Amino acid sequence: MNQRKDTYRAALKRGPDAVVPRPVKVTHLHTRYVRLTIELDTGLPRDLVQWARSPVSAMVRAGAAALRPPTSAS
Repeated sequence: MNQRKDTYRAALKRGPDAVVPRPVKVTHLHTRYVRLTIELDTGLPRDLVQWARSPVSAMVRAGAAALRPPTSAS
């Protein structure tokens, strides 16, 4: 149990240099009863495009092949 606590505390004490920082947009909302911090990863759109590029291009090629008129060889 103590080892788990020590590991958790060590993880909390690590600074941002432990992980390669990514640019984020930070928004703070402070009211009397609630303090809320929202971090938006600015690299997310780029990651989504890289992830979705090949399936989308495959669907476009399949759609273009399906819509191509058949050629008759007579």
